[in-house]
Amino acid sequence: MTQLTHQSPLLHMQDIQISFGGVPALRQARLSVAAGEVHALIGQNGAGKSTLIKILTGAYQRAGGTVQFDGREVDFRTPKAAREAGISTIYQEINLVPYRSVAENIFLGREPRRFGMVDWRTVHRRAQELLESFGLEVDVKSAVGRHSTAIQQMVALARAVSSEAKMVIMDESTSSLDEREVELLFSVVRRLRDDGRAVIFVSHRLDELYALCDRVTVMRDGQTVAESELATFDKLQLVTTMLGRTLAEAVKEESAVKEANLAKRGAQKISVSHLGAPPKVNDVTLEVHAGEAVGLAGLLGSGRTETMRLMFGADLPGTGAVTIDGKLTPLKSPQDAIARGLAYLSEDRKAEGIIPDLSVRDNLTLVCLRTLSKHGVVDVKQQQQLVERFIAALGIKLRTADQPIRELSGGNQQKVLLARWLATQPKLLLLDEPTRGIDVGAKADVAKIVRELRDAGLAVLLSASELEELTAIADRAVVIRDGRTVAQLDGGEMSEAAIMDAIAYGGSHPSALAEAAQSATLDGVVGEQFND
Repeated sequence: MTQLTHQSPLLHMQDIQISFGGVPALRQARLSVAAGEVHALIGQNGAGKSTLIKILTGAYQRAGGTVQFDGREVDFRTPKAAREAGISTIYQEINLVPYRSVAENIFLGREPRRFGMVDWRTVHRRAQELLESFGLEVDVKSAVGRHSTAIQQMVALARAVSSEAKMVIMDESTSSLDEREVELLFSVVRRLRDDGRAVIFVSHRLDELYALCDRVTVMRDGQTVAESELATFDKLQLVTTMLGRTLAEAVKEESAVKEANLAKRGAQKISVSHLGAPPKVNDVTLEVHAGEAVGLAGLLGSGRTETMRLMFGADLPGTGAVTIDGKLTPLKSPQDAIARGLAYLSEDRKAEGIIPDLSVRDNLTLVCLRTLSKHGVVDVKQQQQLVERFIAALGIKLRTADQPIRELSGGNQQKVLLARWLATQPKLLLLDEPTRGIDVGAKADVAKIVRELRDAGLAVLLSASELEELTAIADRAVVIRDGRTVAQLDGGEMSEAAIMDAIAYGGSHPSALAEAAQSATLDGVVGEQFND
């Protein structure tokens, strides 16, 4: 990696201060970033990362301190002024216009012109060349909203590159990408660094930081507490610096909270015994109580989704029994399950969740229309009240409840689907990959909502591919492998390392994955609160 110790910084922020409602949000915060480096900015929730970035980009006005950029002191009053000075920001919520083309989004507001008119041939050619240089083959004339989150991230990055920005800020840009897509993004970031541009990289994934970044700035409680070459910090030191306490102390606190939650859980709401529908589900046994969140853990193909579908009556089991509220209850259809207080949020939001061209209002109330109707006519006033209540309760961001749901971000679509099921007043909520394909800010919102539902007495069973997310939300875990329950881990027993052991060895073998387990524990302790 590039050695930057003696390089003059492209950006230097010193003694930055700002308060909200009289409460200090930043106190003597500082950040220095050189041209030609990828700089990690990390800290817990509320540490001040996003606030510092918003001051740099003109969204907030600082109360004190100085900002120097590209050799001169600056005070950007608007984000537009920051962009014009050469600072481009790619946020968690991808800031694109979904119904305009890929090429239009890349050059929006900066379109090449000829004789006073937009030169569309040049726009399309340059957009195509730019994306091909990233290793992407995309129809640049197609609407950007029709593409995956990964492609949209690359379009946003292409826009920053095309603007010849001197600095690019990337705020959790990998949160919705798979491994191949992350590596593609990293290759573009490295190219930016090699071209002499600066990149500020915000991520809660420690492995990504070490794979990509040259230096790191650590923030805690609105202050900068460390600045260093990243190679001089091992992961344990980095997390200890960020938390302000040792990893052992953090794990102990987290375990105590989970044990306390289990101690106050209510009656058993559902249990399944030796559930089977070969070849995907062979012998699953689990139970969920009121007021607890249980994580269903396992590798891709382990039978997690199939188990939930059997529990919801979407598929029929060949063996085993389902007990609801203490009574043996065979479920022959989703209608049976809904009538008995079950709700199921599918992992495939687009194919099995939203109806894209219907409004947010219609999508939200789809399952409970019968209760909102009299003699087959929907009570519009009652429907409106229900929709407004859940929009407010879940913090759904939208223009109006009448707009098509396809216009909302992935995270807000997911909140609408969650509201759809909560409107049925369920006893048990089955959540299959509830944070898949949404940005990290929306992930934190969904996690918070799930915890609040648990605390209100709802029984929750959720699956997640990322163990970090599962252990952050769940009080205990049921681990399945090859369609069989292989371990049940309660409270303090549950950790990413323990789950990985159970997946690998059936829960009865000492870990042979010590380094991976430690990394997972580091990420798990801080992951849920890593974002500002």
